[in-house]
Order: sequence, then C-alpha cells, then structure tokens
Amino acid sequence: MKTCFDSGHALVVAISNYTSVKPLPHAVINDARDIVSVLTSPQYCGFEPEKVTVLLDDDATLQNLRDALGALATRCGPRDTVLIYFSGHGARLGGGSDPQSALVPVDASKSDLRSTCLIEGEFSAALQAIRAERLIVLLDACHAGGAGSFKGEGPEDNPLLSYGEKSLGRLAQGRGRVMIASSRDSETSLILHGARNSLFTDHLLTALRGGATTRGDGLIRVFEVFNHVAEKVRAATPDQHPIFKASDLEDNFPIALDRGGVAKHAVPLVPSQDGDDGKPLEGILAELYPIGPTDQEIWVRAGGDLSRLRLQSTGRASWVAALRTLRQGGGGSAINRTTLIQAALGDFPHHAGLLTALAAAA
Repeated sequence: MKTCFDSGHALVVAISNYTSVKPLPHAVINDARDIVSVLTSPQYCGFEPEKVTVLLDDDATLQNLRDALGALATRCGPRDTVLIYFSGHGARLGGGSDPQSALVPVDASKSDLRSTCLIEGEFSAALQAIRAERLIVLLDACHAGGAGSFKGEGPEDNPLLSYGEKSLGRLAQGRGRVMIASSRDSETSLILHGARNSLFTDHLLTALRGGATTRGDGLIRVFEVFNHVAEKVRAATPDQHPIFKASDLEDNFPIALDRGGVAKHAVPLVPSQDGDDGKPLEGILAELYPIGPTDQEIWVRAGGDLSRLRLQSTGRASWVAALRTLRQGGGGSAINRTTLIQAALGDFPHHAGLLTALAAAA
C-alpha cells in the first residue's frame, strides 16, 4: 500500500468573478475546491498538499498563472506527474479557420485580450518547459473544446469563441502530454440546475474518488479517468462529449493513487494475440475511444459504415459488437481490422498495444 503519490504535482485554477468580463457560476469555484480536496486526500489521490498550487478568482491573474507554470518547470523532473486543471473563460483570437486560442485570467481586459490572456503559444511553451514525462491538462468550461467562450454569449454578440480542438491538439504535442476537455468546441459544458459541480467535474471527481474501473493495483490511470468521465457525461446528456488529445503517448500512465493506494483484487487478463499485456483489441479501443465506434469518427475514418453496426448502451459493449461484426465481414465495405488499427494509430502513433495488434493482423 502506498501512503502518498509523491511524484504528483498539481496546478488548480478556477475563475468565477472576473474583473471586466462576464462572471461564471459559483459552481466553478466549488469544482476547483473539490478537486483540491480529493487530490490531497490520503484516502483518495494522495498528493502532498505542498505540491498543489491553487489559484482562485482574484489570485488567478495572468502573472500568477505564468509564475505557477514556471514553478512547475523548475521543480518537476522527468519522473514526476503533473496535473493542471483550469475552469474559466477561454477565447479564440484572430481571424481565419484556425485562430489562436487563449485562457482568460481574472484580470483580462475584453478590449485587449491578446495582451492580457495566456495565449496558446505561450501556454504551449510553458507546458514544454515542464520536464515531467507524464502531464495531463483538464479544461472544464462553457463551450469547451478546451476552455470555453463567454457563457450566454454567442458569436453574434461576442468576438470570442471557444478554445479550439486544433489548439488542443497542438498543446498535446510532446511525449506523455494529454489534454482532456469537458466538451467539443461546438458544445456547452453543462452545470445542471441546483448542482454543486459542473457535469464534467462531477464525474471527474467520482473517478478520482475510486469510481472508475481500474487495474486494482492502487493506481488510477489517464485512460481510466477519461473512460469513466466520457461514459458518464454521455449517459447524462446527448449534448456534451468530452474529448481527449495526445500525440506521443506510449503508456496509460498513472495520475494519482486509487482510493489511497489500496490494492484491490485485479481481474487477470486473458492471453490474446490482439494487444499488449494480453488485452484484447476491443479493450484497447474502449480505452482510447470510450464512447464507441462513433467516438472521434474512428469507424468512419477507418473506412467503415456506422449504419451497418448495432450500437450498444456502453462504449465497450459497442466495440465488442462492432469487432464481432467486422470478423463476420460486415461493418462497411472498406473497413477491416488493419485499417481500423491504422486509423487509431493515426491518433495514438506510439501506443504499444495498437502496434502489437497491427503486427498480429499483418
């Protein structure tokens, strides 16, 4: 049993009461405080409190954000794990089809966002300066494909739009970098009426408190967290889909202790030719695309036809059924096992299980 997750470092930022832009619900602050509580609890994630930096409302200035990111770069080494949580406004700056995105600090000026926000390029450089080879950024905000646009204001009222998915992909560049956003950039990250927390963070907290399905070894891993959150949010509403971005991810790495590090009985994996550690291909795909074959259009991108599938109530069940259909020669005329694995490798080019499965399919 582990008593603390001593490699863990965290930065938790939440802003409700902005100086010059529209405020957000107080649930944003509840989210951050509850994240800090579960991260530092010895019964749950086991982070050492002195390694968790918290910036709420007035403390979440642009300079303090810069300083906090710089402190992570100074104190964290390659073997450390870094978790960054941000909830607040976001923006897209500039014209064209792929504008720069930005996080909006509490002291941002709506009349001069480019000079008073944490612009994508600066944020990316700050993340690259952090030497930890396991880094996860969690962004929960309105209209989030990352951080969101101003709540209640549409494009016709406001030059600011959501933090774009292309921007998230660029932030995810580098070994062991993972970006998880609360929703697609065309959707709203919801706070249900009367709820203490946002929908995304509510299920994130449940996962970190031990609600996610894990290996039972006392650790909770990045795919396990995303799988739980994506399934639960999708079950609660058809209008919000958390997204996952990574470019050089070789390992489903631990991000915290699972229930204080107490090992539970682990279900042994059945030997298989499909993937690493005996994990069947449907298990790998369910981790990477927890919503199922519709997730990130993976089935269509592999040449498949979704109308040929019978989608089930959960992502994993949908994958089991889809791969059974594929083995029987269905699922679309242009899809096969190899094209499906190759399409997934386009998203996760260094995933050991996919590489093993591709070799077995050859």
